Amino acid sequence: MKFVLASASPARLATLRAAGVDPEVVVSGVDEDAITADTTAELVVLLATAKARAVADRVDGAALVLGCDSMLDLDGVALGKPGSVDAARERWRAMRGRTGVLHTGHCLIDTAAGRSEAVAVGTEVRFADASDAEIDAYCGTGEPSEVAGAFTIDGLGGWFVEGVTGDHHNVVGVSLPVVRRLLGVLGHGVDAIGYPPRQ
Repeated sequence: MKFVLASASPARLATLRAAGVDPEVVVSGVDEDAITADTTAELVVLLATAKARAVADRVDGAALVLGCDSMLDLDGVALGKPGSVDAARERWRAMRGRTGVLHTGHCLIDTAAGRSEAVAVGTEVRFADASDAEIDAYCGTGEPSEVAGAFTIDGLGGWFVEGVTGDHHNVVGVSLPVVRRLLGVLGHGVDAIGYPPRQ
């Protein structure tokens, strides 16, 4: 069965490929700012579901479509992509030395069966007490401006993540154990998405 990732995230794609599957990528084009919710966990599920549905409606033939969305919850506020170096710098000055929860919403749609399942997963992230100079240098790279929560764990931001409690893949943007569980709920094994790869 065709496996489609409804996300433009290179980190999600790299995580899935490193785990032995190679999805087709179709970007949803969903207006993320138009969707609201009471909590960060609810919001990422709604966004992941909207992305998966938008792509499932455009895919020909039987497919498993995975939509994901990530946001950092700090003090009960959902923090997505800062969008600018200045916003990322301000965000980091609020985050340093603290712990936030990175929530990723996952929605898997089986187009052939007309079924879907969605869930959010939260992982605690402990941030280093970075200095102003370190924050300026990191934010100056441009990376934190374009990623959820203004940091990466698998890139330039890894220097400033002191630890995680929970699934580290979830912080990258897609939880492999969660995708496996969603496949199971929909009646599939991981072989349905091409795992393990053929030699």
